[in-house]
Amino acid sequence: QVQLVESGGGLVQTGGSLRLSCAASRSILSTYTMGWYRQAPGKQRELVAHITSGGSTNYADDVKGRFTISRDNAKVYLQMNSLKPEDTAVYYCNGRLKAFGNIVNDYWGQGTQVTVSS
Repeated sequence: QVQLVESGGGLVQTGGSLRLSCAASRSILSTYTMGWYRQAPGKQRELVAHITSGGSTNYADDVKGRFTISRDNAKVYLQMNSLKPEDTAVYYCNGRLKAFGNIVNDYWGQGTQVTVSS
């Protein structure tokens, strides 16, 4: 059973920083596109950033320049700087494998709460 285990959430003031981590197996990290999504109360889950197995990254417009996604052999990370109250949400780690444009496997972590106070 594939497990994605997030850590690093918490309460921070506006302008502060947090670093989220997501632990996964080496086989997942080396072959899957890994992403961070977030879901605020009353809103749909949205993509924050993802990184492909080749290292290409993509960010949502409202986090560009503030958040950085990275990975190593053990974890995928989301460094969040200049946090704003609107960044408050539950953040989820995702591992996705696609073939010929179709999702083959899609795994989610349990989520970690990030709260930014004004």
